[in-house]
Amino acid sequence: MSGAHFSARQLVLLALLTLVWGLNWPIMKFGVTHFPPLSFRALSMWLGLPVLYLAVRAMRIPLAIERSQWPELARLTFTNMIVWHVLAIVSVQALSSGRAAILGYTMPVFSALWGMALFGQRLSGRQLAGVAAAAIGVALLLWHELGRMAGKPWAAGGMLVSAAVWALGTQQLRRTRMTAPTLAIVFWMTVVTTLVMTLLAAAFEQPRWQMPSPEVWATIVFNAVLIFGFAQPVWLYLARALPPVASTLSVMLIPVLGTLSGAWWLNEQLHWQDFAAIVLMLAAIASVLLPARAAAPAQSARPST
Repeated sequence: MSGAHFSARQLVLLALLTLVWGLNWPIMKFGVTHFPPLSFRALSMWLGLPVLYLAVRAMRIPLAIERSQWPELARLTFTNMIVWHVLAIVSVQALSSGRAAILGYTMPVFSALWGMALFGQRLSGRQLAGVAAAAIGVALLLWHELGRMAGKPWAAGGMLVSAAVWALGTQQLRRTRMTAPTLAIVFWMTVVTTLVMTLLAAAFEQPRWQMPSPEVWATIVFNAVLIFGFAQPVWLYLARALPPVASTLSVMLIPVLGTLSGAWWLNEQLHWQDFAAIVLMLAAIASVLLPARAAAPAQSARPST
């Protein structure tokens, strides 16, 4: 497991995923600042479901899931989507967008720990270095936020719990025995999560419901089309197709992009630690994207005398 083999298609999808998900953190922060967070997420998912459905049907992917596999679908939905979407969207309302992204992307560290603890996964020295670089990068990005987060420990804790459960889900998805196509699994996971988010929004936020402003509608549509219609399916495809550490470390530029775009749009201040973290995140990504060094050529036979 010294390296992962990314196809050209996977690299293109990875680049687009990083761009869309990274920019979405300040966009999402703006949306939940002006609209109840669970309702924001539920609306985005209801509008995103038709986009996802049309994409799946256009590719002629069968949506049927065998009844015997429904329990596993439920488990994967809980760890990959429900916990993440509920806790992250509530927590981001109380944190800066960049720092919420950073806490969320402690996920590769948790993924490595889950892999070693539950699945007997052994990491190469190169992968361990990548995980360490990601962990140090996260710590640097949080350098100036620890005091602020201490006043809102529930939000920081919520992001960390969601990252840990998401990491477990990534490990489970890579090892799933479900025979359905990945996009069929993604579609039904999104359907179930949409229903859960709708019930929670109705239970806890109904008195706060109001017509979203045009600006909020723009953030909802962005999430509907580009997050639930594109980024979420792409991520789950990569998570199922690649080793967990490779897929998780490959997206470590997302919190960096979230931090930089938050500084540009929401005037969140940057420090030298942020730029040092960028270098470490790039090192973490390189640990899984760059091809492994070829084995040394065998020694030539000793010449005859």
